[in-house]
This record gives sequence, structure tokens and C-alpha cells, in this order.
Amino acid sequence: MKFTLSWLKDHLDTDATLEEMERVLSLIGLEVEAIENPAEKLGGFTIARIVEAAKHPDADRLKVCQVEIAPGEKPVEVVCGAPNAKTGLIGVFAPLGAYIPGTGLTLEKRPVRGVVSNGMLLSEREMELSDAHDGIVELDSSYAEAIGQPYIDVTGANDPIIEIAITPNRPDCTGVRGVARDLAAAGLGTLKPEPKLGSVDGDYDCPVPIALEFPDHAADACPIFAGRYIRGVQNGASPDWMKKRLEAVGQKTISALVDMTNYVSIDRGRPLHVYDADKLHGTISARLGAIGEHFLALDSKTYDVDDGMCVIADDIAVLGLGGIIGGDESSCTPETTNVLIECAYFDPLRIAITGRKCGVSTDARYRFERGVDPEFVEPGLDLATDLVLKLCGGEPSRAKIAGAAPDGKRTVAFDLARVEKLTGVAVPPKRAAEILTAIGCEIEGGPSALKTGTSVSVTTPSWRPDMHGTADLVEEVIRIVGLDNVPAVPMPRPNDTTKAVLTDQQKRARRTRRVLASRGLVEAITWSFIPEQQAAAFGIDDTDSLSLSNPISIELSTMRPSLLPGLLSAAQRNKNRGFADACLFELGQAYRDPTQTGQQLLASGVRIGTGKAAERGRHWSGNANAVDVFDVKEDAAAVLAALGIDMATVQITRDAPSWYHPGKSGVIRRGPKVVLATFGELHPQTLKDLDVDAPAAAFEIDLGSLPPVKRSARARPAMETVDLLPVRRDFAFTVTADVDAGTVVRAARGADKALISHVQVFDVFEGASLGDGRKSLAIEVTLQPTGATLTDGQIEAVSQKVIAAVAKATGAEIRG
Repeated sequence: MKFTLSWLKDHLDTDATLEEMERVLSLIGLEVEAIENPAEKLGGFTIARIVEAAKHPDADRLKVCQVEIAPGEKPVEVVCGAPNAKTGLIGVFAPLGAYIPGTGLTLEKRPVRGVVSNGMLLSEREMELSDAHDGIVELDSSYAEAIGQPYIDVTGANDPIIEIAITPNRPDCTGVRGVARDLAAAGLGTLKPEPKLGSVDGDYDCPVPIALEFPDHAADACPIFAGRYIRGVQNGASPDWMKKRLEAVGQKTISALVDMTNYVSIDRGRPLHVYDADKLHGTISARLGAIGEHFLALDSKTYDVDDGMCVIADDIAVLGLGGIIGGDESSCTPETTNVLIECAYFDPLRIAITGRKCGVSTDARYRFERGVDPEFVEPGLDLATDLVLKLCGGEPSRAKIAGAAPDGKRTVAFDLARVEKLTGVAVPPKRAAEILTAIGCEIEGGPSALKTGTSVSVTTPSWRPDMHGTADLVEEVIRIVGLDNVPAVPMPRPNDTTKAVLTDQQKRARRTRRVLASRGLVEAITWSFIPEQQAAAFGIDDTDSLSLSNPISIELSTMRPSLLPGLLSAAQRNKNRGFADACLFELGQAYRDPTQTGQQLLASGVRIGTGKAAERGRHWSGNANAVDVFDVKEDAAAVLAALGIDMATVQITRDAPSWYHPGKSGVIRRGPKVVLATFGELHPQTLKDLDVDAPAAAFEIDLGSLPPVKRSARARPAMETVDLLPVRRDFAFTVTADVDAGTVVRAARGADKALISHVQVFDVFEGASLGDGRKSLAIEVTLQPTGATLTDGQIEAVSQKVIAAVAKATGAEIRG
């Protein structure tokens, strides 16, 4: 929103400086984006007259001018190359040392082809008034009496331009009067009364019928349509004062009739439209458009209309989109003699939808879709009529009005105590009443009825559609009082020690990220949506239950039941771009069904190619091996161990989900029912469905299935150290081929929990010498003495316990 200072002062009686206005506007929520002050760049230029213009002695295209820069003073010599420089010309002079904004240069005293120029006569481009640079500025002879005076003061160009940012909830400030009203409420002046209009209502009826033709469901599209016919107008150029203001704020001036509508739109935030009445046919109606209709608009583009758009039409064709843009066919020209002024109210939502459909953005749309004052339809028509009569003459008819303006006012029970309760600022009742009254509210019983601790009825103005309740009134009061007056209050702290702010789940997630990153995996974030066929490949039979109603695309149509599809696709994309050994992990939500219990927090990871934790890629000593089931098993085990799970107590079973390779995968369980993690190499069919190259291995940890965190005592026990060397013994057992190594390890470890600290498998052998269906498992058992060195007898006793425990659990025999 742009306006000039003089335009603002048409509505605001104030002596405030430009700096004070800038500060207050920003404080009350109308942020100043820019101020263009002509005095800063044109203040040093004065009116001057060429007393004599003679040809330069050494240059055919230059002239040496004697320039009168002040009455009674000796003329100064100026070298000028403008073709229109001549004796008697009145122009604009820049003295030595002046900065020329159009060229970015500061004038210095230097010779031009041997003649010293003591200043410069300026063109419009050099003053940044326009792009014209064919000659110097040539002013009217009436400026002869202003020689030596500042150019901006004499020509009225000393009018700063203020640009402010308007939030969508403040349609009242899309007009200059609304801005002036806010400044007056903030104490920066007094709002001037509405100007008195001349006789605008004529003595004959409007000859153009006006109608509203909407079905009941769309009656709010245009609830009121007002018009007035004016005959015998003379459409010429606008007066200079109007041209200067409109051009200063970026509007292109066209003619008095068109400029008048733009002026009222900026001055009051009230868009209007003027039709050439002789180009209209029959009744002018506001109605819904029809599919197949179209019209040529004022921007020289043709727009198609549908049955959801509000249009203005006569009996023959569509004349324009209501509240957005008019049509070229009924536009005013210099030959126009009879006009119809339209002033209506349009539904903001329908305006916004129509504007987006057509891709058209106009000043009218900008204001209507934010909500103009519905009660300013008839006053706006009268104001426009008054301007037309003053600028173009003519005889007005009586106003023709179809429909009625909607009630834009709301009555709110306002409790003054809410101001301090919501903001912490104690505002005196009198000041609160003054503010509410100044912004247009009506207080039942007058301002004196507003007392501390009482509730009064406050009616909001029709030009403020954003004010609905008590909180909005509080916001208005504190906005004008100043948000800088709201005290800064620290949050209460019950003690000096900051309490923990992370939940157990958040701590686990953070620790999981650290562990996986330390193992060489890189965190990724993938879409929560995957294609339907991928969801089916990861165990979801009823994909419809996880389908999105309005997906971004067909490839992102289903909520993911696992994090692996996204990670595998990301790893393959990395491989396609030359990163063949991608190692990725992700923490996120997965969805097995639409219920709350069907949502899981998972930590998943994938390794492809040779992306092992220790080494990857080619090396002079030999190529690294491809990833396998044991790599991802280590990843899962490392995370679980870091989260407090004793891996010696868990069970590892073979019943991994179908997307894993059946012989190269496993499940980590805490008891028979609780699944902590799954891991393994991916099934070839799964890789084919996802278009991922083998080899690839993955793991998935269900962080929600972990047991609750045990709260440890504050006092830590003393650290126990052992200074005795451990004893290691190897055992080789022959067992049936279906016996798991894990069963053997658990049995051996449980033989003597006090002395046995670790058990690991170091050899597996199958051969004909063992017999069909049998294999050899060799384990290393570590004994850790604590009080004294073990004797041979103690070691032998423990060894026999190990052999007996394994034999009992698996039927194993010690291998000879």
C-alpha cells in the first residue's frame, strides 16, 4: 500500500514529522517498508533561467549558457549539450557539489572542451522523473518569478511517498483513510471529518435497469449492487493534483473517469467501475457465469467464465468479472458522454477463487478478497458521483440499488480486565475507551460506561471484518498502546536446576542416531508415503486402509508400513549416481493399520554393495566382501545394547518377515511374543519389486517395543575391577544339523553364571566323518575369576558343567 504524505494529511490533521509517522506506523502493525522522500535527491536543485545560449567555441553540439540562478546575482556559466537549450528557457539547475540521482555522479568543477562548467541544467532522467533525456527540463513561463527557489517546493514535488505492508486481516488499511484512522487512534493527530459532498442525487430515474440474478445457494456472491447514471460528461485528462498522486503510487493515469475509480479505491479502499452507458444493452445484472461464456478484459486478455464465477452482464454478453476486472467492450473512451457508475459488494471467498482460476491479479481483487466495507456501497457511489461531476460535469440520476448491504458489525461483551490478563499491561478504562472509539467501535452507554472490572457491550465497525470477540478488542487496545509496552517476564522456575526436557523415547532416539552414525551409516529422511505395490510387498494385504484420500502423486499414495522401501530406493538412487556402497539409516513413523496402535516408531538401516562398517570398496590387498546378514545383525545388536538390552538374554529366531531372504535373516526377540528387531539380506523378489540391485541387507528396530527405562538410584555403586587374568577353554560339540548355535551358547553361558563371562562360536564344520545330518560347533568359554586364581580342579569342574548343560539343552556330544 502506497500513499503520499499530502494524501494522508487530507484525512489526518497532524504536525508529526515523517520520522515520527514511520515509527508509529510500525509500532501499531502497519510496517513501513519504504519511504521515498524527494527532498533527499531533489532538494538541492533550483529553478533557473538561461539568459544567453551561445555556441561552444570548440564543439558543434555544445552550448555555453549564461544561467540566472538567483534574482539580482551575476549569471553563472554552464556548458550544456541539450538540443533545446536556448535563451529564455526556464529549467532546473544543479550547482557544483550536487549529487545527480539519474547518473550517480557528483558535480565537480572541471573544463568541458576548454570551458569550465559551473553547474548543470538537468533532464527528467537525470532527476529520475522519467526516462526522457532528449533535452533539459523546460518549465512554463509562469515559473519566471520563482528563479532561485527549490524546484520541489515550486512544483509541488516535495511530497514523500510512504509504502506500508498490509496484513490480510486489515482491509480497512487498503485505503488512506483507514491508515489515518489508526494514526489518529495512536495519538499522532486528529482524524478529519468526512468531506461534504455536493448535490449528487439527481431529479430523474436511472435509465439503466439493475438486477441481482442468483440462485438461493449463491445469493451471497453479490448481495448489493448500486449504480447511478450521469449524462453529458466530458471525459478528458485528470487534473494535475490527481495525476501526481496516482503516478506517485505507481498508477498509470488514463482519463478522468478511469483515474477517478483508482483514486477512490486507494483513498477509501472502495473499488468502483464506470461503464460507457451507450455501450450497454438492456438490464445490467450481477449473476453467476455460464460455461462457455467469455469476454475481452481491460488487460487485452480473453477470460473464460464458469458457473462458479460472479459476473456483471447485460442482456447480450458478459461485461466483466465482478470485483476483479471489467470488459473492454463497455469501457470509457474520450468520446464517452453518458456513464453508469457501479458500486457493489462481492463475496471475498468467491473473488479469491475466481482470481486464482483466471490467474488475474488486480487492485480491485486485492481489496475485495480481503473484505471491503459492506456499508460503504451507497456512500462510495455518492463520493464517486461527486468526483465525476467535479472533473467531467454532467447531470446525475437518482441512485439505483438492487439488494441490501450485509450487516458487517458485531456486538461483543467486553471485559476490561481481559486486557491486563491477556497482555500484562494495565490500561486505564478511559484510554481503552478512547482507543476503541477512535478505531470506529461503538460503546453502549458511551466511553464513561467502560469501568474497571465491568463488562460493556461494544459494537465493532463494518470496515473491520477481523474483529470477532473479546480477544480481538484486547488486541486492538494493546496494538495502539504499543506492543513495546508489554513487559518482558521470565518463565517461572521452581528451582535453580533445570529439569530434564527429553522424554525416554526422545533419549532413545537420540542415542540410536549416535550409535548408527558411529557405525558409518548416514541419516536420511524419506517420504512417509510410498506406492501401493511397495506397501503390498512389505506385508500389507489391505492397502486401501492406508491409502491417502488426496495423494500428492500416484507414486506417493499409501502410508508406509516400513521405512525400508524409502531407504532402499534412496540407496539405489545413490548407486545410480556413482555411490555404490551407500549406508543409510532413518528414524521415523511407520503404519501397519489406521489405528493408533498401528503406528510404530522404527529405526531402520540399509547397506548395499560393499558398504560394511569396517571397510568398503576396492583395496590393493583385495576387494572388500559384499554386505551380508551379519553386518546388519551387528548394527541392530549395537543399537539394542546401547539402549540397555542385554544381548546375552535375547532370542534370535529364523522367522523373519517375507521381504527378507529366508535363509539369511533373523528376528531378535525378548521372549516369544515381543519382537525387538528384524535383520537380514533382502529377498531377491523384494529387490526386484523395488528395482534395487543386489546385494542389499537391512535391519529394522521397533523402539516402541523396548521395555521401560529403569530409574537408577542417584548414588552410583563403587566401580569393581578385577586384576586376575581370565581363563579360556575350547569345546567342540557334535549336534544335529537343526540345532542353532545360539542355543549352544546360551546353554554354555548358563552353566556357571558367576565364573563364565563370555561364550562365542569360533568354528562350524559339517562333513561325512560326522555322519549324515550332524555338524560340529566349537565354542570358546571365558572364565573370569574374581577373588583368587582358579585351580585346575575348579576349571575342570566348570568344564564338566558346560558339557553337561549343552548336552542337556541340545543332545550334543563332546567331539573326540
